[in-house]
Amino acid sequence: MHMADALISPAVGGVLYAASAASIAYSTAKIKKDSLCEKKVPIMGVAGALVFAGQMINFTIPATGSSGHIGGGILLAGLIGGPAALLALAAVLIIQCLFFADGGLLALGCNIFNMGVIPCLLIYPLLFKRITAKGLSYKSITIASIVSVVVGLQLGAFGVVLETLASGVTELPFGTFVALMQPIHLAIGIVEGIVTAAILCYVHSARPEILESTSAGRRIEGGVALKKVLTVLIAVTVVTGGLLALFASSHPDGLEWAIGNVYNRDDVEEGLGEFEKAETGSAGMADSIQESTAFLPDYAFASDPDNAAGTTVSGIVGGALTLILAGGAGLIISRAKTGKASETTTPI
Repeated sequence: MHMADALISPAVGGVLYAASAASIAYSTAKIKKDSLCEKKVPIMGVAGALVFAGQMINFTIPATGSSGHIGGGILLAGLIGGPAALLALAAVLIIQCLFFADGGLLALGCNIFNMGVIPCLLIYPLLFKRITAKGLSYKSITIASIVSVVVGLQLGAFGVVLETLASGVTELPFGTFVALMQPIHLAIGIVEGIVTAAILCYVHSARPEILESTSAGRRIEGGVALKKVLTVLIAVTVVTGGLLALFASSHPDGLEWAIGNVYNRDDVEEGLGEFEKAETGSAGMADSIQESTAFLPDYAFASDPDNAAGTTVSGIVGGALTLILAGGAGLIISRAKTGKASETTTPI
C-alpha cells in the first residue's frame, strides 16, 4: 500500500509529513518518559528487520489478479508497544523509500501515517490492548491480531483514497476507488492478521514476558533471557528476505490493482499504463532524489534488474539497515533516558 508521488500534491504531502513528524516526536517523548527497557532495544531492531523482509513478499489474493503484503504495525506494537513500533516502522519505510525506491519520497509522510501512525498509535491501544485486557492467551492474541490488522488496514486504505482525492492530481473517481480499495485490503488484512497472530503467539509461548511487559507497560526483568527468541526471529528474517522473497507474487498490489481497475477492469496492466504520467515539479524533483539515493531500485541490481540475486541482496541489506536504524534509535533514546535519570539522582 505504498503510495506513489503521482497520487499526491505537494500540499497534501507536506501536511502528512508534518503529521507523521509530529507523531514520531510524540512517540520519542513517550518512550523517553516511560523508559524503553534496554532488553527491548534488540527486539525493536530485529522485529523491524523482520517487517522489512516480510513486506518484500507479496502474496496472491485468489481470483482477483491482485496481491498484498504485510504492513507490520500491529505486529511491532504487540512486541514493543505503539510508540516504539512507530519508530521501527518509520525506519522501514524510510529505508525502503530512499534506498530501494519503494514508495514515493513526496508521499513518504502519507505512507508513514497510513501504515504506521494509524495501526501503532490508534488501533493498537484502542483495539488490540482492549481485546487482550483480560489476559494474553492464544485465543485473545489471535482475535486481537486479526481484528486490529483488518481495521487498521481498512482505515489506512481509506486514508489513501482521501489523500488522493484531496490532492486532486488524478482523475480517480472517489466512489469507484473506495469500492475497489476497501474489499481488496480486507482480504489482505485477514492474511496479515493471521501472520501477525502466528508470530505473536510463538513469541508468547517462547517468552511470555515480552508481550506481557508490553501490554502492562513495564520493563522486562533482568533475568529473562531473550537469545532464543531473537535467534529465531533473525533466522526467519534472513530466510524471508533472502529466499522467500524470490517467490513473491508478480501480481500488482492492492493499490496498483485498484488504480488499474478504475481505468480498465478487464486489463489491470493496461489500466496501470493508462494511469502513468510524466512527473513534473515536486514529484519530478522527488523522483530525481530517489534515483540518486536508491542503490537497489525495486529490490534489484540497477545494472541487471533480472538477476535474482538482487532480490536476495536487497532482503539481507535492507534488513540489516533496518536493524541498525531502528535498534540504534531505540538504544539512543534508552541511553538518553538513563543518562537523564542518573543526573537527577546524583547529589550535588
